[in-house]
Amino acid sequence: MNRQTADASLLERVPDDVGPRKMTFRGGAVHWRQPPGSFSFLSTGHSMAIRLARSPGFRFAFNSERSQQFDVTAGMLGVAPAGMECRAEWSAPIESVVVALSPESMRELAGHEIDRPDVEIRPINHEIDNTALQFATMIKAELGRPEHANELYLDSLITLLGVHVLRNYSSAAKLPKRVDGGLSTIAANKIREYLHEHFRRKLTISELAKVCGLSPGHFSQAFARTFGIPPHRYILELRLDFAEKLLTGTEMPVAEIAFLSGFSSQSHFTNIMRTYRQKTPRQLR
Repeated sequence: MNRQTADASLLERVPDDVGPRKMTFRGGAVHWRQPPGSFSFLSTGHSMAIRLARSPGFRFAFNSERSQQFDVTAGMLGVAPAGMECRAEWSAPIESVVVALSPESMRELAGHEIDRPDVEIRPINHEIDNTALQFATMIKAELGRPEHANELYLDSLITLLGVHVLRNYSSAAKLPKRVDGGLSTIAANKIREYLHEHFRRKLTISELAKVCGLSPGHFSQAFARTFGIPPHRYILELRLDFAEKLLTGTEMPVAEIAFLSGFSSQSHFTNIMRTYRQKTPRQLR
């Protein structure tokens, strides 16, 4: 492979107005910010999307799969291997860093780094990955300097992210993937759907652990490692999101909104919103 900038077609399906982008030798990167919308594409290269902020009501699917709805949290990584069709919809603003490497570039990287040029990349439908988030944060910062972005620095970050994906999300990775004790993909999807259906009522760790077929102690640790926050905080964020929609979209009394959202009282709701959203219900209205 000649040392030249990667083919810009790797990012040609990404809308021009979503944010700054740059191509390097290894691949391309874009800082993606969009209001509620949808997007579908056939991945010509190996694409990695790292979510930078929370975005509730996100739906995603590979190929002809039925789409799954969940709340995006910062640090979630999605991987779409070359040739895979992807569909996404989001009901709230979304912010991500998207990186794409060509199959040729990834094969070369695999040959150099893990001595496996024939490696296959596995599709990943959003898993918490704090290492990928660190790379994405640095890529975002460099793309924020469009006039002075250092191509060599960006190329090194894209390369490091590619190596990380090869080591953790490919046929060269050791299985099972969850050596860190996190939830399996199936268990994570189950508990996500269960929480979105039942977050307004009182829940116990024992009840949630049964959904995943785990002991309460193991569940709490596995949940935090998978979602980046403990179960009680995840539930709290769901309740606050629901309450904010009622506050801005209805004239319902605050006390009633607190009750419907799962809070024990109006004062409890107000204190929690002030602590975690830096505003009160009255300020939001």
